[in-house]
This record gives sequence, C-alpha cells and structure tokens, in this order.
Amino acid sequence: MSRRFFLARGTFCEVNTRTDAKSTSLTDSDSYWVRSTQPLPVLLFLAPLIALYEVGSTLYLTDPETGHVRETIRAHALFSRFFELFGVGGAMLPGIAMIVVLLIWHVMSRQPWRVRLQTLLMMALESAAWALPLFVLGQAAELAALAAIQGGGRSFGALATIAIGAGLYEELLFRMVAIAAAHFVLVDLCNVKEPYGKFGAIAIAAIAFALYHEDWSTNLIFFLVAGLYFGGLYVYRGFGIVVATHALYDLVVLAL
Repeated sequence: MSRRFFLARGTFCEVNTRTDAKSTSLTDSDSYWVRSTQPLPVLLFLAPLIALYEVGSTLYLTDPETGHVRETIRAHALFSRFFELFGVGGAMLPGIAMIVVLLIWHVMSRQPWRVRLQTLLMMALESAAWALPLFVLGQAAELAALAAIQGGGRSFGALATIAIGAGLYEELLFRMVAIAAAHFVLVDLCNVKEPYGKFGAIAIAAIAFALYHEDWSTNLIFFLVAGLYFGGLYVYRGFGIVVATHALYDLVVLAL
C-alpha cells in the first residue's frame, strides 16, 4: 500500500509503506536527494545565511544614530508588515518565522534529529552548480541592474547583505508561500489536475516575482525566466537549494 502526501518542497509524492519494497536511488529516504529536502538539513544549511543577514542588517542597513533599519529587502519588509497586523514587531521576526516553520515541519515529520555533514557540503556544491546557468541567462540584465545599484553609493557589505536577504526572503515569499497558495487554489479549490496545477502554481509565482522587481519593465523576460527557474528548483530540489542558489548568484554577480 502507499500514502499520498504533499511535500513542503512543492510536489506530491507516492511513498511506498511496505517494508519489503525496494526503493530507487532518487526516492530512497536515506539518499542525498531526499535528505537534502528534509527540514532539519535545510534549517542547518540556511542558518548561516540567516545569521549573516541579521548581522549585516545591523552593521550596514541600520541607522547607527536612531537604531532603525533604513533599508531592507522588500520581501522582508512585506513579512514584517504582515506581523505588524497582529501587533507584533521586530526586524528579526521574518528570520525567526522561517526557523520556526522548518522546526515545526521537522517535528511533524518525525524525522531523526541528526544531519550528516556530507549532506550540507553536497547541498552547497549543488547550489553552486545550479547558479551557473543563471550567469549566462542574466549577464546583460544583471550587469545593468548592478550598475544602478552601485550608483546608490552602498558599501559592498550592504550589497552582500541585500543579496543574501534576497535569496532568503524572496524565495520564502515567492516559492514557499506563493507556490503553496497558488497550488491550493488551482488543485484543491478549482480541481485542476496534477501536473497542470503544479506547473500553473510555478508560473503564477514566477509572474508575481517578475512584477515584484522595480525594474521589471526593462528586464521582464529575465525575471520571468528566473522565476520559472527558481520555481522548478524549489519543487524538485527543495527550499534550501533554491535559497542558496539565489543568494550565491546575487553574491557572485556583486563580486564580479
């Protein structure tokens, strides 16, 4: 027998519950491809990025005289405003929320509290590999955007913090939240069949991601394709991989 459930990476999976069944290398629960999408490895993999963003935000994006954040990622600001609707404030709340979601997901999945160092290292290498196609795809568009950013007089520390924050909170908003919401509407409410609902959710999130950028009118195609690319990564390779790929790409573009 088998059971059908929704993985947080964004797709439905059929899992065989018979102990005598043989699993393939891609579906074996002990394989890297499965371990790298599980919540605890994802949390430990992303924890350094979350910490770097919070430290960088304090050092480079906060007014030292008033103590108020003078600049942040728009996606991060949207999450902060959402929490303020419930009377809860604090610049660190989006990062804390991400950690809490991953921890709750881990507890509910009843997976062991252990992570292999090899898994985290392979996730870093895989993210770097997935970032390579984006350099070719977005070279012209990103160089133009980068020139505009650098014209703002920001330090490299501020730019690096913004790049890391973009990977964390834009992927949280447009992949984990938007794809799940669009998938719910299409599949559960409108009865759209898989895989059409899944691809439709990826496309809707990609369009929202493209329009979210202030310079979308001049780089619409790049942002749309990048949104589809990130959406595919999220669905098939998980939240940790897509966040690191996005952040690493932005960081390398800034360095170049």
